[in-house]
Amino acid sequence: MPQATATLTAPPAPAAAPHPKGAGSEFAPLLRTVKAQGLLDHRPGWYARSIVANLLGIAAVVTGLVLVGPSWWALPLAVPLALFSARVAFVGHDAGHAQITRNRGISRLIQLVHANLLLGMSREWWNDKHNRHHANPNHLDKDPDVAADVLVFAAHQTADRTGLRRWLTRHQAWLFFPLTTLEGIALKVYGVQALLSRTGPYRTPRERLVEGALLLTHLAGYAALLLTLLTPLQALVFALLHQMLLGVHLGMAFAPNHKGMERPDAHPDGDSWGHLRRQVLTSRNIRGGAVTDWFLGGLNYQIEHHLFPSLPRPHLRLAQPAVRAHCEALGLPYTETGFVESYRQALGHLHEVGAPLRVQGIA
Repeated sequence: MPQATATLTAPPAPAAAPHPKGAGSEFAPLLRTVKAQGLLDHRPGWYARSIVANLLGIAAVVTGLVLVGPSWWALPLAVPLALFSARVAFVGHDAGHAQITRNRGISRLIQLVHANLLLGMSREWWNDKHNRHHANPNHLDKDPDVAADVLVFAAHQTADRTGLRRWLTRHQAWLFFPLTTLEGIALKVYGVQALLSRTGPYRTPRERLVEGALLLTHLAGYAALLLTLLTPLQALVFALLHQMLLGVHLGMAFAPNHKGMERPDAHPDGDSWGHLRRQVLTSRNIRGGAVTDWFLGGLNYQIEHHLFPSLPRPHLRLAQPAVRAHCEALGLPYTETGFVESYRQALGHLHEVGAPLRVQGIA
């Protein structure tokens, strides 16, 4: 596959103007602007309507399964179920960021229902991992999302790759979307591993017990639903198709956000970047309209989301003009690309990282 390098190479990220010492906070004026526009106010009504619509969509899919009965014609229903399941994940994500309400108890309840009960993913495991990502996005030593695992994100991470992992790294750009078919299952497995680990993120035994009970309820309910309505083989195939499509959908939402963008650890002053610089330089937005917003759960406004994690999803688009103007005034690159171009850049970066191993393979 080396011949495709030219089509997958990511363009270099534009350099940012240095922040002059003693110039004060770059973020504070923008924060005041966004606050003054009322964009940090919560939108519980909007979320309530979205949650109800999504639950009705899931109910419609279940109704369809009941009407179709034990038939292979039930398999196409895995497609809308994957779409609605992704929306469940987006609501759980937003609840974890306190976007829905300022009431921590209600936010926790919403997230437990959507993450643990409906999705089978540990809420506390996700929050711990995701909060560390937000604190230091794209930092190889601090962001768990770019730690060397199945994929690697920097050339020096390839040094000790051997066997299957080495082969995966050589072709990781081409394998990215096939690998995302496992993401829906992986999210469940990682959560269960954290639940069973003594060093997991759970703060109290009660918290561990509640999350574990909800995960078991999800598994039992999911299996009972499919096995009641379908034959065992049909149920297995439906579940695999549903989880694989969900994984691809979530991968499409998360893939373009940071891959190929600036890495603070690659800059001598990266660890001293302020909040604005740390979040803007490491993030990429995706242009689009209402369909893109719906399909990607608002994560296409990655810059605004990282700057204001508690900003309600319907306000991300409204905050964009102020954020863009502020970045332009500071000479700070504001990266926004089209839907296809965003994946080209992200996959181009993965392809470039694996290049040394492909060269060694040829030699």
